[in-house]
Amino acid sequence: MSIHVLRILRYAKQICKQGSHKDLMKGKFYYTGSRYDPEAKLATAGTIQHLKRELAEWMGVECGYKPLNQVKSRTHLLQYLPTNQNELPDRTMGDSFASALIPLSTDLELQDKYVSFLGHVRVGRLLEDMDIFAVYIAQKHILNPKQPEGKHSPYTLVTALVDKIDFTDYLPKHDKDIQISGHVTWAGTSSVEVVVWLEQIVDEQRNLLMSALFLMMVRDAATMKAAIINALKATTDEEQELIDKGSLRKEERVQTRSKSITKVIPNAKEQEILHELFIRTIDSKEENFSKLTLPPNCEWMEDYTLSNLIVVHPEHRNLHNNVFGGFIMRAALEVSYGLGYLFTNSRPLFRTISDITFNKPISLNSLIHMHAHLVCTKGKFYQIRVHTHAWNAEDSTNFTSNTFHFTYESPTNVKEIFPKTYQESMKYIDGYRNLVKSIGN
Repeated sequence: MSIHVLRILRYAKQICKQGSHKDLMKGKFYYTGSRYDPEAKLATAGTIQHLKRELAEWMGVECGYKPLNQVKSRTHLLQYLPTNQNELPDRTMGDSFASALIPLSTDLELQDKYVSFLGHVRVGRLLEDMDIFAVYIAQKHILNPKQPEGKHSPYTLVTALVDKIDFTDYLPKHDKDIQISGHVTWAGTSSVEVVVWLEQIVDEQRNLLMSALFLMMVRDAATMKAAIINALKATTDEEQELIDKGSLRKEERVQTRSKSITKVIPNAKEQEILHELFIRTIDSKEENFSKLTLPPNCEWMEDYTLSNLIVVHPEHRNLHNNVFGGFIMRAALEVSYGLGYLFTNSRPLFRTISDITFNKPISLNSLIHMHAHLVCTKGKFYQIRVHTHAWNAEDSTNFTSNTFHFTYESPTNVKEIFPKTYQESMKYIDGYRNLVKSIGN
């Protein structure tokens, strides 16, 4: 195995460990980016714009907007799908590895789209790129001998969830290129886990910006049923460790869902936390439970909410003519960022985004309503929950499409947040769980 691939694995191993952003920064990173390593040139996708075009060609999607009734059918491609995983060759992590550039140093028009009002890079834009890049990595993992040369892919790739996004303290510069890299870390029969990370090289210093774990679902091109893909084969002990951790995360996700606040009552410790909050808001001598008094240097949860209504347009679409998941992530991040700014009167510091689920695709004739709630605080850290609701104006159907959990840090300790109602108390516990998962006890 080449030295370059070993560096990638050491880097990915650090990223894939379960821990806070501080854990991510403890080790020295050995990864050498493809732009600066001649050995990695074959794994380079060029710029992020190039790989978007390559994905469209792979799927056989025409450029330019087409109404849904004019989109070409892909049903004829189903004949190329395998019926058993044994029909497909095993793949390695090196097969799916790729890097691409976000060329901020040379593309001034791109700079305008990525720069924030503070002069840094808009994190929401980077989330969009990470989402499309994860799709690209999953596509590179697939090798289907049944697909004739020159024929489009019978597969469709969708983001099922983003397990975790960790941020470092580095503030990216708006006029320097950003390198995005990633590879598959685990594969099932119809799903793959992809690790993606971003770096910026300034004065020959490699700076890690953020890293994320995406779970991609693989569907057929016409009916959206689960489609069989290649198994992932380890070639070293380090690779096997990454695969084992991916399997462990799959089990943990199942356990987390089974212990959701909507399915299981809060445990004894969580009930004790809520009771202590309640006791601090009443006069224990009077026992007047209907009169709540906010303790000093605290705020009511109900006073810190922010909403945003988005009218969906074709520019927000993905390759499947639904709303692009990266756009939803960007919009949710920006409304949470705004709420954090209002709460602390200072620039929110990104720490973690956890458990982003994509429950159902959002069609282009929808309205998206985002509700951000400040749900929990602890020292310098605070947790914001964003609930995303989609409403189809034509048939009046509506559903929850996503729930986001953002962990932010403030330069100084923040005010405590207090729930008033039982519903707010459940939001508090849900936020408490995600905050502990992000920063520890």
